[in-house]
Order: sequence, then structure tokens, then C-alpha cells
Amino acid sequence: MLRVVLTGSIATGKSTVLARFAERGFPTYSADQAVHELYAGQAAALVETLFPGTVHDGKVDRMALSGAIAAEPDRISELEEVIHPLVREKALDFMDKAEAEGHAFAIMEIPLFLETGAKYSIDRVVVTHCDPEIQRQRVLARPGMSMEKLDLILSRQLTQDEKRARADYAIDTSGTMDDTLARTDAVLEALRSEASP
Repeated sequence: MLRVVLTGSIATGKSTVLARFAERGFPTYSADQAVHELYAGQAAALVETLFPGTVHDGKVDRMALSGAIAAEPDRISELEEVIHPLVREKALDFMDKAEAEGHAFAIMEIPLFLETGAKYSIDRVVVTHCDPEIQRQRVLARPGMSMEKLDLILSRQLTQDEKRARADYAIDTSGTMDDTLARTDAVLEALRSEASP
């Protein structure tokens, strides 16, 4: 089975592309969704230990956690040391299950894969990218987002150009939704061809 990772900078269309793969019937995994699940269960107590006051009713309050990290940005690595291994464990379980079910390939969306994904065994990397001004507009339209927060996020990520240089496939999401879906379908067909015996 071909193990594929989907990655890219913030607001470059990863969720749209992942949804298209799922719509086409391929197994998909979202690290962001895994984090949501962990914050609502397994990881909540660990996060509260690191950042007291960020867990309410047994779930991590993401806004409170975001505020705590903004106040002490150097401590984000402590959070990652707790969360990333749990996310990776879920991802590897997902891939093993997809292979056992006989799928030709499966896709994991991992936003920081190129920055932190050395411990994954991956066959192909798909990167989403878009015009930086479009990216900025998309990010700033999100609730609770600011230029300061965006700058902090981008400072911890490789640039879009660096990510594209390390991709097996790149999908430009700067155009219309139809353009993005067509480009995604083209990549999907290429992966399907690669995965065929």
C-alpha cells in the first residue's frame, strides 16, 4: 500500500484536498481531528499539568491554551512533546488498518509533517500551496486570528517554497474551488497509477 502524507502551510487548502480524497473513497486521516479527539480525552490531563487552567469539564479549552502559548511561545515545544507521539500513534494505527483492509493507498493530513515527521514511514508527500496574499486573507478571516498569531505560526513552519521543493506532488489552491478539485483529482489519479501493481 502506498502511504501518502498531505501537508502544507496554514490556510493553503489541506482540508479541502483531504475532503476530496475522502469523497473519492480513499481512507483519510486528519492530525488536526486527532488532536481534537485527544484534547477531549486522553491528552486533557497532560495538557492541564503543563498549562494549568486550560482544561474545563475534562476537555482542553483551545482558546485558553492558545492564550497560554501566546504568553509563553517558547513553551510550545513542551506541548508538542506530549501531543505529537499520541498523534503519530493514531496515524500509524490508521495506516495499518487501511493496509489490512486492502486499500491501494491511504492519505494522512499532517500540517507539520516536513517540520516534525521524521518518525513516519511515508512513500509520497503531497503539498498544498497558494499565493501568500490569498493565504493571509484566508487566515485573517478565521475567528480569533491576528497578524501576531499568524506571524507566530508561520515562524514555526517551513516556507511554502521550501515545502513545494520537498513534495512529490504539489497542488496550487490559489484559484477557484473547481480548479483546486481538478488539480486534486489529477494528483489522485497519479497516485492511483503509482499504487497499481
